[in-house]
Parts: sequence; structure tokens; C-alpha cells
Amino acid sequence: MNTSIKKVLIIRFSAIGDIAWTTPVIRCIKQQLAGVELHYCTKERFKSLVEANPYIDKLHLLGDSLQELIRKLKKEKYDFIIDLHRNLRTTIIKSQLRVRSKSYEKLWWQRFLLTKFQIDFMPNVHVVDRYFGAAAPLGIQNDGKGLDYFIPEKDEVPLEWLPETHQKSYVAYVIGATGWTKILPFERMIELCDKINKPIVLIGGKEDFETGDRLEKFFNVEMKDPDIEKGLEKLGKKTVIFNACGRFNLSQSASLVKQADVVFGHDTGLTHIAAAFKKLIYIIWGGTVPNNFYPYGTRFVLLENKNLNCRPCSKSGRDSCPKGHFKCMKDIVFDFTLPDRIPKGDE
Repeated sequence: MNTSIKKVLIIRFSAIGDIAWTTPVIRCIKQQLAGVELHYCTKERFKSLVEANPYIDKLHLLGDSLQELIRKLKKEKYDFIIDLHRNLRTTIIKSQLRVRSKSYEKLWWQRFLLTKFQIDFMPNVHVVDRYFGAAAPLGIQNDGKGLDYFIPEKDEVPLEWLPETHQKSYVAYVIGATGWTKILPFERMIELCDKINKPIVLIGGKEDFETGDRLEKFFNVEMKDPDIEKGLEKLGKKTVIFNACGRFNLSQSASLVKQADVVFGHDTGLTHIAAAFKKLIYIIWGGTVPNNFYPYGTRFVLLENKNLNCRPCSKSGRDSCPKGHFKCMKDIVFDFTLPDRIPKGDE
């Protein structure tokens, strides 16, 4: 234990999933360094991800001015900086604060070869464990307890807010993502929801509302003809959709994920946050690949098309398929089977 370290700063500016992956490092530093004062620095728009974290003593937010942030950080007189972002801005911060620091291994050239030429030299080490490498000089070790996500009491969503059809049991489906190549085409979303065949809550931001609305209307058409209703019942069709996209803030959406029986989602932040609640996650991969970025510390099933030599085409998604066929999403086989009894995260 390093008793000379009294004040530590962790930096991770973005994005949702990446910030969630820093939470084991936050917890372990606070628990393993006696009396340490732990500060965290992120972008202002990601404040809600960490503001309720009890292991963080002080939060610093990057707004429009990097120099204003640096001015405030200089006053803190840190003993050590853990850089879990490692970009130009964090390099400037470290150079101006002139404090001992350690950055995580970002593997730039390995990721370049992987996304540009599909040559895989990536080590079989999850990014969370690479984050711990930056905390190693402090003697910090991974406690193996996985991710954290702390939902403020005001953002806990009562099940009574959901339709009656979803109040006893539902599947959460995180339908959005940053990057078109990380999102299923709409027709495949229909196929997936039909395959799930349970009440589904769609999770996403305001930008996902229109897609969610189309899905909700597709499955929730009111049937006036009792013969049609009987026919659907005979076929065992149980998919009914509630579109929560854009109706809840991030922590409220996390609350909906937490209360779901199981989570489906694209390679995106809220899908990875589900790992903090030890959910069974069915994660859908298109133009990106699991590699070092699969759901951490929980059970998961990968839904992907491995029969392509053009994956991955990017590290974080593209606006279009560079080959023009989009087979990575269009040809995924939904061959999963949901268990009759889905275990909760604490079982």
C-alpha cells in the first residue's frame, strides 16, 4: 500500500461505456489506498454517469475551456494522475500540472491494423484490465467485482410507470448506438423483437424515438377482429413493445435496464452499463468487434456474423458500410434461446 499518496486524479472525458469501464479502478483506489482523496475529471455532459458514485470525493468537469479546467486542477496539488483517456487534452493537462502520472495502454497501432487491414495483434486483455495497468504504480489490484453504476434515488423508475403488460417482467432492448454500422437495420429489429417474444422496453435517447415509435406501432396494432387475436395467441406471439426512448434521462434509463429480466443491445454505452447490474446480456456486433470490449464481469451472448473478412471496419462505428453490403448486420443469425427462467443479476 502506497501511504505517500494522499490525492489522486482520474481522467476519462468520454464516452458512456468507457466511463462505466473506469468504475472498478475508482472503487479499488478508494478502498485500497487508506485515506486517499479521489477526484475524477470528465466532460460536463457525462456528469450524471459519475456524480452519484460514493467513491469519488470531487468531480471536475470539462466545459468549453480546457485552460479554465487546468487552472482549477492546478489548485488541487495532486500526488498522482491516472490518465484513462490518453489523448491530446490529457497530455496537455499532465504537462501543465507536472505531477507523477500513468496512462493506460491504448494500443493505437494494434487497433489501426485491426480496423484497416483486419490483422489482429490485439492482446486478449479487456480494456478494464488495461485501465488497471495505469493504477499499478499505486499498488492497486482488481478486486474482480465488476462495474459500478449508482442510480440517484430520484431517478429510480417505479414499475408502475410502465404499461401493465410490462410491470411483472420485460426484456430491455437498447436500440441506439453511435455509428450507423453498429445498429441493426429496422427490418432486422422487427425480426429480433419477434424472436424475443416477450414484453420489450426499448431504451435509447431522443434520437432513437422515431425508430422506437415505428417498432411499437408495428407490434402493438390493436386488433378489432377476435379471430385474429385468437390466431396470434395460438401462434404464441407475446411481443408487445413500450418505447421508452427519449422519455427518460440516462440514470432513469439505467434504472429500466437494472429492472429488466435480460438485456439486448448494440455495442453502446447502456448495453455495457447493464454489466454493472450483472444482467444476462445479448450484445449485437456489426462493424465493430468484441475483442477487448465485451460486457465486463457478467454473463453475455455475442450476436455477430463471423463469416466476413471485412470486420471490423472501424473502432467506433461508421456512417455507412464501406463495402456497400452491410452483411455484418443483415446476415446475423438470431439463433439464441432465452432460458425459461432468467436468473437475476445477484443470483
